Amino acid sequence: MITYDEKQQVFHLSTNKISYLIQVEDGGLLAHLYFGKAVQSYHGQFRYPRADRSFSPNPPLAKDRLFSFDTVLQELPGNPGDFRVPALELLHESGSSVSDFRFEDYEIIQGKKSIPGLPATYAMEKEASTLIITLKDQLYDIYLDLFYTVFDNQAVLVRSSRLRNESAETLAIQKLASLSLDFASSSFELVHLSGSWSRERMIQREVVAPGTKALSSRRGSSSHHENPFAALVAPETTEAAGEAYGFSLVYSGNHETTIERDPYEQTRVTMGINSQQFSWSLEAGNDFYTPEAVLVYSDEGLNGMSQSFHYLFQHHLIRGRFKYEPRPVLANNWEATFFDFNEEKIMEIAKEAKELGAELFVLDDGWFGKRDADNSSLGDWYEYEGKLSRGLAQLSKEIHGLGLSFGLWFEPEMISEQSELYKKHPDWAFHVPGREKTIGRGQFVLDFSRADVRETVYQQMKAILDHVQVDYIKWDMNRNMTDVYSVLLKKEQQGETAHRYILGLYEFLERMTTEYPDILFESCSGGGGRFDPGMLYYMPQVWASDNTDAVSRMAIQYGTSLVYPVSTIGAHVAAVPNHQTGRTTSLETRGNVAMSGLFGYELDLTHLSDGEREELKEQTNFYKSHRQLIQYGTYYRLKSPFEGNEVSWQFVAPDQSEALVFYSRVLAEASAPFHVLKLTGLNPEKSYRIKDKVVGGDELMNIGLYIDTEAWGDYASQLIYIEAAD
Repeated sequence: MITYDEKQQVFHLSTNKISYLIQVEDGGLLAHLYFGKAVQSYHGQFRYPRADRSFSPNPPLAKDRLFSFDTVLQELPGNPGDFRVPALELLHESGSSVSDFRFEDYEIIQGKKSIPGLPATYAMEKEASTLIITLKDQLYDIYLDLFYTVFDNQAVLVRSSRLRNESAETLAIQKLASLSLDFASSSFELVHLSGSWSRERMIQREVVAPGTKALSSRRGSSSHHENPFAALVAPETTEAAGEAYGFSLVYSGNHETTIERDPYEQTRVTMGINSQQFSWSLEAGNDFYTPEAVLVYSDEGLNGMSQSFHYLFQHHLIRGRFKYEPRPVLANNWEATFFDFNEEKIMEIAKEAKELGAELFVLDDGWFGKRDADNSSLGDWYEYEGKLSRGLAQLSKEIHGLGLSFGLWFEPEMISEQSELYKKHPDWAFHVPGREKTIGRGQFVLDFSRADVRETVYQQMKAILDHVQVDYIKWDMNRNMTDVYSVLLKKEQQGETAHRYILGLYEFLERMTTEYPDILFESCSGGGGRFDPGMLYYMPQVWASDNTDAVSRMAIQYGTSLVYPVSTIGAHVAAVPNHQTGRTTSLETRGNVAMSGLFGYELDLTHLSDGEREELKEQTNFYKSHRQLIQYGTYYRLKSPFEGNEVSWQFVAPDQSEALVFYSRVLAEASAPFHVLKLTGLNPEKSYRIKDKVVGGDELMNIGLYIDTEAWGDYASQLIYIEAAD
């Protein structure tokens, strides 16, 4: 999977789907040659051309004016004379910010190394190969290790870096990207996922124009506003065909992706920790690891790119008992009661949930401290005495007695001003000494870079979990970071605080998930504000959005699927008119959309009519019958809510024995055209049973089928089940 041609000084990382070529250029510069569809071998014809580019300086290694760092394609740029976006910025004690890293050594190993303190993909020795290239600065004893891993039979490569300071000075890291990739071509369009609270991961597509575009979060989390993902695609690329290069960062904090088209129509992508308000003091003898970046190549359109991400995250990132286990149908009391509940009300909802076929009941916010509103008690993770008359442990016992599992809501990273913990430790909240704290949602952010803070919260949670039978935790994070300052760090280290927070969070999650391996953890951050690969390493599913409106969710779940597998996407049936949009949709459509993810209920089940109750029972039974197909089948997007009035996606079993299609014609049309839907992913040589007819797989994919929408109103949808007839 990895070879080195000593004569040409070329590394070839390959699978049966991709090739990645690196060349040691003149003077030891590490140059990028190619990333894309697999080639059998490389014969040296693609060495970077020599040309005199006016005002592009020539490094000492150049013999003439024909070679410049300013134009050559590079693996990790940051050397002097390159005026494009750097991947590396260091500050030396002398005040110099000049670095000059050249090739020193390499190593090829089977398997893949973990990254200390950070989530990362993993693999058995036979499943992957890793190349480690070491670069050395020409003046200082500072080394840069570049890690590249390819996975057998996958169109995926992952990258990360380690900076080792073996000099006698303290070095300031001002930027160190996880990934930099130079393309010789600029004829790209950029696809990315932007949005806001309740409108997460909206697909944006735009031409890559000359200049630099930055996609980032400075909120202390991966954020609702810009997911740590980007893709460069050919202008002609569709869901089903064309080239796509996808990039994703395995990190949950501030991130930054830049896309630069230079004057010579070359394109550079960099991705990593956001360099704004970041610095890291690297003392002599220490090292620094970057988060891991994932690179995907597809020549089968955006669906092909997404399926590579899905496979990697499902098989080589998500861990633990629930990695392949069918996820339970749950009922959550939040939109049914908000903070206003007692034991009697909770048990009424739980009994109804059991009757409908739910398998898990989740008690959301309001069970702890003196929590009757969102402005108090965060940080006081002990039972709210009297709110549940017989206590939390007895409630859990009663719910288990119904045949349901039991879940709890936590928001461990936050603290309320009105809390016992804040009275004792006001300095544990992020704040700048001498300045008034900025408050958001009536709460502050705990300094999770501090071990004493983490230990206190851990012991509080442990006391609950060791006393109450808890099978599921919804882990929320409802406030972005401001006043990012840690009173335990020196003034020259304050730029480390946000990253140290994330490292502290990862340490906490590793400890928690290791000690409680049978608890199913679901990440939440005001809904989908921290939906990223870093969190999936610890929590196999995410509440995709606080917006439970079915029409909004079509777009949110469609956009989310660009990167993340369906087994990670929480989706529930909510009440109407919807709490977020005021829209009224049918129970059928709400169920069809929710059944396209991890299914559950987010409404007061005690207020259902008899007809609604029977319909939900049918939906639950249908979902359980097809849960394996939905959660772990191959997912295809067919029609985009971002491009028209139709929305469709499809789940296909790995052996192509069955499929399930979701279709919605969102708004009703007068004198509407006939809608034709062509399926995909089926076996063209198989026959399939669909709506009491037997049809060839090739017919369904090439001819398609008419969708009858004549009698439908607004927001209508249907699920179409297909199974092999032989």
